Amino acid sequence: MDDIHSEEPVLSKPQHDVGSDKIITMDEMASQDVEGNSTGRRISDHSLQEGVKNIEAVSMIWSKWGLIAAYASIFLIAFSVSLEGQVVQSLSVFATSSFNNHSLISTVYVVQGVLTFEAVIKSPMAKVADVFGRLQAFTFSILLYVLGYIQMATSSNVQTFAAAQIFYSAGNTGIQILTQILIADTSNLLNRALWSSLPDVPFLITVWIGSIIGNDILKTTTWRWGYGMWCIILPALFLPLALTLFSNNQKAKRLGLTSSSQFKGMRVLKALKTVWFELDVGGIVLLGGAFSLILIPLTLASKTKGGWHDGGIIAMLVIGFVLLVIFPLWESWKRAAPRPLIPLHLFNRTFCAGCGLGFFYFMVFYLSVQPYFYSYLLVVQNKSVTAAGHITQTFSFTSTAASIVISLVIKYTGIYQPFVVLGSIIYLVGIGLMIQYRSIGASTGAIVGTQIVVGIGGGMLNVPAQLGVQASTNHQHVAIATAVYLTCVEIGGAVGSAISGAVWGKNIPVKLAEYLPEANKVNASAIYNNINNALIYPVGSPARDAVNRAYQETMHNLLIIAICVCVPVLLLACLMRNYDLKGMGEQVRGRVVGGTVERGSKVGERRYGTFWSWKLDKDKGKDVRRDTLDCEG
Repeated sequence: MDDIHSEEPVLSKPQHDVGSDKIITMDEMASQDVEGNSTGRRISDHSLQEGVKNIEAVSMIWSKWGLIAAYASIFLIAFSVSLEGQVVQSLSVFATSSFNNHSLISTVYVVQGVLTFEAVIKSPMAKVADVFGRLQAFTFSILLYVLGYIQMATSSNVQTFAAAQIFYSAGNTGIQILTQILIADTSNLLNRALWSSLPDVPFLITVWIGSIIGNDILKTTTWRWGYGMWCIILPALFLPLALTLFSNNQKAKRLGLTSSSQFKGMRVLKALKTVWFELDVGGIVLLGGAFSLILIPLTLASKTKGGWHDGGIIAMLVIGFVLLVIFPLWESWKRAAPRPLIPLHLFNRTFCAGCGLGFFYFMVFYLSVQPYFYSYLLVVQNKSVTAAGHITQTFSFTSTAASIVISLVIKYTGIYQPFVVLGSIIYLVGIGLMIQYRSIGASTGAIVGTQIVVGIGGGMLNVPAQLGVQASTNHQHVAIATAVYLTCVEIGGAVGSAISGAVWGKNIPVKLAEYLPEANKVNASAIYNNINNALIYPVGSPARDAVNRAYQETMHNLLIIAICVCVPVLLLACLMRNYDLKGMGEQVRGRVVGGTVERGSKVGERRYGTFWSWKLDKDKGKDVRRDTLDCEG
């Protein structure tokens, strides 16, 4: 049992090549990539990194209740993170105000925003999970998260509070990506879209109760406890998942399904060299530096005196794009990166189309919904703070509900790509309706209705597109594929936000100076810089009409850009391959949601799909792997 992963499965039945009429065997499928292109080599278990081997070994001996406990803990963690985000949003202004110094915090939030993107966290954390293990990576993220909140809760000045945001952001982003990776590890393709929506479900509740809890905290205690309590809550909710992973890993070790650590017995220099190559530290530095130097200028350009003409902004962008060009060259250099952070063979048609779709999808969101729709509702539509918040959140609420429904449909139809295309069409139509109905004098029902349409489209395309990206690769690379997809989504949001800021910053001051009555033109700058100065003018007054016109015309410009950017979403959706998920071999071995594993004489439940099952012979110290094909019922 020293190398159980090296045994080849016994051929049981021929399989249909997805997307064609050709019949191929399981052995032939093993020598092809998921896109159906011949690679000339088998994707063997020798290429799996230690973290992937360990999670597959754990999957071999999952009990039903162990898997239930793991998913229950995932849901509780997601609920905690979601609620925490809503609660502290209402506390942050009181925290920063207590220091009587706001000058530094805006810059630090910019860095936090970059950390939230994949540039520094997502892909490296996925790589850590592949090399050291899911439990180790999760524990590391929880530790960073707790350290950040401890530092925030005990901070005595704005510098300490600002530095804490970096730890918090790193831990929070790590938890998000690792949750999706663990779901991919423990579910088959038919069920994955549904369970990938699990971390979003709490949002349906927390979006309405978060601010209420935040206000109650301020009434009964201080803002410090509003931060500090999460240092207790999140580790407690993580404990069931940690114990489940740890205990199953120990069982797998006792059964000989895992090998000893590759670092065992190594000298320090040898271990450091191994870590360097296994993590691809060079690739992490290049990619992290590239995206940091590109994303930070996108956020800071509107805040610097010289704007896009500032020498520092230009220098960062140039160096960032140079590093981005060097990155694929580094990744293709086998001596420098034998275990590349993002293997270039991942870039097949479906992977590239899916990641591109995610980029443009979120870019459109940050042109049409965030960050200025809330301000538009307050000023042009004269909505209250509560009403404006609820209308703005309609998209996220609707898209979450839509993603759950469409994931159930995918589970029972076994296809995903048509729903991505349909969602893209609905998304495009929704933006068009926004152009028509997001106007001065529009009814609340019309405005909310457009948000619902766009939310349905977004929910139908986002999670299924992620599923397509995951289906286009094997289990060794599913973590990094997921990280790259989520990265593209986040970067699309950053680019969309930068464009929105540039359009808003260029148009509003000019239009205010043009439309305001002569007596109010002197206040144009103050109105632009502070929304409260716009709201002091009564509705119907010439000054308020001028402000509304400036806001309305600028919002119309943003929506025109959004619908143009939305067209590639539909085109890229059409480029993704329409995998038959029921006919595809499973990426993950062992007991998974929707799959089964046979241990001894006990046979698991029948499910959809092809899966690996194992029969362990403890007495002889051997194992027999069999490839089986079960159908529902």
